[in-house]
Amino acid sequence: MATVGASASLQEFIASLDETCLPRILQVCSGVYFQGSVYELSGSEVCLSTGDIVKIIRINLLAVHCEDISTNEKFELPLTHTGLFKLVPEEMPYNTVEEMVSLRPEGLNSCLPFTFTSRCELTFENFTLGAGRRVTILSMEEREGQETHVRSLVQGHQGSTAEVLVPLTCRGEFYECDSDQCYTLQEIMSSPHLCSRRFRFCKTTMCGGPLVLSPIYQVHAIMHLRKDIVKFPSTLEVDVMDVTEQSQSLTFVSPFTLSEVHSQPEDAFPTMAEILEGPETQPLFLCSWLPELRKGSHLVLHRRGTSPMVLATSLKGRRAQQFFLVSQNYGGRLRRRPREFSSVYELYIALTHTPGLLVSVTRHCEEVEEEGIPVLSVGEQLAVLRVAKVKLACKDQMKTVEALICKRSTEMDEDEDEEDEIEEVSLPLYMQGHFVEKITDNKKNKLADLCQSKALPLDVKVVNRDAGMETDPLMGFPSLRLEEATLEPTIEASLPGSPRQTFEIPIRWLNMSLSFTSDPLPWPSGEPPMCHLETVKEVTDSFYYEFRRLMTSDEPPPPRPPKRIPVLDSKPSKKKGKSRSGEKASSATKDMGKLSLDSDKQKRPPAPPLPDKLSESPPRLTPRKPLKAATTGKAKPNTYVKVDKWKKNVDVCAVFADVDSDHDYESMEEYANAVKKTQESVMFL
Repeated sequence: MATVGASASLQEFIASLDETCLPRILQVCSGVYFQGSVYELSGSEVCLSTGDIVKIIRINLLAVHCEDISTNEKFELPLTHTGLFKLVPEEMPYNTVEEMVSLRPEGLNSCLPFTFTSRCELTFENFTLGAGRRVTILSMEEREGQETHVRSLVQGHQGSTAEVLVPLTCRGEFYECDSDQCYTLQEIMSSPHLCSRRFRFCKTTMCGGPLVLSPIYQVHAIMHLRKDIVKFPSTLEVDVMDVTEQSQSLTFVSPFTLSEVHSQPEDAFPTMAEILEGPETQPLFLCSWLPELRKGSHLVLHRRGTSPMVLATSLKGRRAQQFFLVSQNYGGRLRRRPREFSSVYELYIALTHTPGLLVSVTRHCEEVEEEGIPVLSVGEQLAVLRVAKVKLACKDQMKTVEALICKRSTEMDEDEDEEDEIEEVSLPLYMQGHFVEKITDNKKNKLADLCQSKALPLDVKVVNRDAGMETDPLMGFPSLRLEEATLEPTIEASLPGSPRQTFEIPIRWLNMSLSFTSDPLPWPSGEPPMCHLETVKEVTDSFYYEFRRLMTSDEPPPPRPPKRIPVLDSKPSKKKGKSRSGEKASSATKDMGKLSLDSDKQKRPPAPPLPDKLSESPPRLTPRKPLKAATTGKAKPNTYVKVDKWKKNVDVCAVFADVDSDHDYESMEEYANAVKKTQESVMFL
């Protein structure tokens, strides 16, 4: 850090400032002004004149300023710059090995090895090191009761190497050699030693000269006799002097974050406060009081504490899904609603929180033998007992899978008189299904009682609204899901115009800056009002997903079903629906299942080869069956006539009608004569 009492440029002072020493009070010493210099920064005017007092409370690294020494080119690099930098060796000599080691960057694993050379010849431990030899320091050797050495690697004339121990007190004229080690911009800025060194790009795409890197900070400060916090970059061309010790009697506005306000003693409340910095532009809450929390507004801070809250969501439907953060002091009454589950894995998760879970099957499920999935019928009752590993026969081999052991029955009677209707069934965790929870409790409960007696998540419905609220936002939903309970550190506050209507500010989810004021409280002294606390806060979907990300533990994903092996043969699939009565398919259905197009093609004779030369004569015409009038009576069933092999090769045109046959055929000549007579009769009409 700059010497106390000496002036320095603002950039140099901030670059050398240790953040653990904040806050620091600075006085502007010099600059180029015309009745005070006004800087327009982020929409606010910052005036710095000679003699002004500024209190630095926080600094944030914004970017890095680079200057090429060879060309005087200046540019800025963002902190996200991914390029690498190589250290430029210092031209000044080092007097001892200890001096070189002590000036290496601390906290970096890349500080060793590094290489140096000696201008003079050195002798230690019967070893002589010639002038100009390259020595690479590998590690430090500290032995109790002995002098500290560095283990070094010395290169010979013909490429040979040798390890030697060089004492730290070895004196000479040492010069640092060029190294292949590269550093990131973040590593350079995090090391005070590296910030003072020169670098060049490992890949000379921008410039190849030596670079001087200087950090650019955003300074958060409070100016004397002003209430708001100003922000300005550290590159302002002003000279400052540290006057922290001489300015202890000066009074500055003390800004507090919400966490700092929460850490104040209890006797500091109630009090009045002024907002110096309001919340972010995209808040996570959808509350009526949130737009009132803007810069310059005042608040009444009643008390601090920790409030138990529950994250509640409306179920997806026609209306857009809504999210709420509900205090367990909520005064409404709730009734449990049955939960719906779409997989056995969800039943398993619910079982871990709700022992003795009872569900009902709402959709029929067919049996799949390859995956060990049993048949489930609509209306069956399942009492989920436990999870266990079971063996399933899949493709003529046994597989061990995790499954839920359930007791299945058509009607779950409490006395369970009908023992033959109750059986155990194993449901693999990867099984899909549709279940609904069976609830026998129809009691109206308080939110705090539900959270204490039941494990979340729970589906509830608000049946009686909170009488302490003008409009209860939870009223009217057919179902709400209580997902997660949490303890939120909060500050109970109210607006000065309505001190009775209080609300809780969750300090983890809002970024604000306050300062305590000496304004009087908005009620008679010693007569605090009866406050009505707002217990429901609607939140955005961004809050919901961020809350779930922080609160959800790293649970393993649900198991996947085994991969189905494609059936290559003509065997029927094993996926089939079976009824519990054990009825078997008819034999006709089994015979039809054996038929396939492939098998039919295999029985057909091969097609005759095409002739080499196509004939010019027209093809033969197939005889047609003449149309007959519809006859009355029942139609005769189709009959299959077995044709002998020797009849297959008979010419079709040579077949004559059989008088004893049920079918009547005519020859081609008769058919042609009939067509000719019909044409002649039409022509003479």
